[in-house]
Amino acid sequence: MSSSVARRADALLHHRAFVAFWLVRTGSGFGFQMLSIVVGWQIYSLTGKAFYLGLIGLVQFLPSVLLALPAGHIADQFDRRRIVLCGQLVEWLAIVALTVLTFMHHSNVFVILSLVFIISVAKVIEAPALQSMLPALVPSRLLARATAASAVSGQAAMIAGPALGGFLYTLGAGSVYLAAGGLYLVSVIMVSRMRYEQAPPVRVPASLATLFAGVRFIRARPDVLGVISLDLFAVLLGGATALLPIFASDILHTGPVGLGLLRAAPAVGALLVGFWLSRHSLQRHVGMIMFIAVAGFGAAILVFALSATIWLSLLALLATGAFDMVSMVIRGALVQLDTPDDMRGRVNAVNAIFINTSNQLGEFESGMMAAWLGAVPAAMLGGIGTLVVVGVWMVLFPNLRRRQRLESDTTTEKDTATTV
Repeated sequence: MSSSVARRADALLHHRAFVAFWLVRTGSGFGFQMLSIVVGWQIYSLTGKAFYLGLIGLVQFLPSVLLALPAGHIADQFDRRRIVLCGQLVEWLAIVALTVLTFMHHSNVFVILSLVFIISVAKVIEAPALQSMLPALVPSRLLARATAASAVSGQAAMIAGPALGGFLYTLGAGSVYLAAGGLYLVSVIMVSRMRYEQAPPVRVPASLATLFAGVRFIRARPDVLGVISLDLFAVLLGGATALLPIFASDILHTGPVGLGLLRAAPAVGALLVGFWLSRHSLQRHVGMIMFIAVAGFGAAILVFALSATIWLSLLALLATGAFDMVSMVIRGALVQLDTPDDMRGRVNAVNAIFINTSNQLGEFESGMMAAWLGAVPAAMLGGIGTLVVVGVWMVLFPNLRRRQRLESDTTTEKDTATTV
């Protein structure tokens, strides 16, 4: 294979199925972030009560807890592209309904929450199937870069999506719904045209054994268990995001603008590192890099806790996002590569539960510790706790610490045979 052909084969843009996948993630990601802004503003303008804002979170949280494992089972039993297409189509139709009802002035809190619930259910059902498609779209040697590129689109949506939605809201809630619906329509079209090959799954009836097969698989694979549990405890202990209003007001003495900058800093750091990782492959010492990244995350949280100046706090939070992106890319690629295709849906579903739970419980833990000890000691303990977890996990999972490559030996051999 000539060097020019090899470079083309290593270019993510050369893989059209991945480009379609990336456009799906980007379009639906931006659309959902814009949707989150308009739903909150519209419901609060209709009611003026914070209680109903809490209900928005509830109707999104319940499906993610109750349906994650069944969604993983479905992803391993049926054509994943069709599952994603159905999920995206349901979400698009719900947004169309929100758009029409808003323009016709027939929207109310019950209808909006019901349609948000439908969107949430569709997203939960779709998520394991969509995530499990990625390894089939690029060679295994490019999976980490593809994971990083996918994460970049998510971070960009988190940064720019709410701002774009807020700007369009000045033209009315209907205009935001209209734009979000347009982005989802692009996603639906791209999914329908995506080329995805999947071996015919072996159909088995749903049972407790099949639903919890992902949990058993993770427990039986030390490397997979190590990276997932390491991320779980790191985020659980280092979740200082909930404390940012306290730091902005009482410690850094900055206003709402400063708080906005503090909230954006981790996403900016993740975005910058994600761009780099999408263009460069991790070739050696991936296990140790994973541990160093999580330790760097904990150290950055500790610096943030001790900082009394806005610029140092911003740099520390920027570093947390950067280190978190490195660990997220390694974790995502390693879990995908170590999991057989017929198990990826259920394993990804369990992984999603761990991630969502750690984010939510991490903010709760930080808030409780801040209430008992104060914001600075709470954040310090979170950083120190993360560093302690890294040390303990390096002892508990020595093979993960010594792991050199993301691909297992069997995966590497299969890729080599394919390219010869």
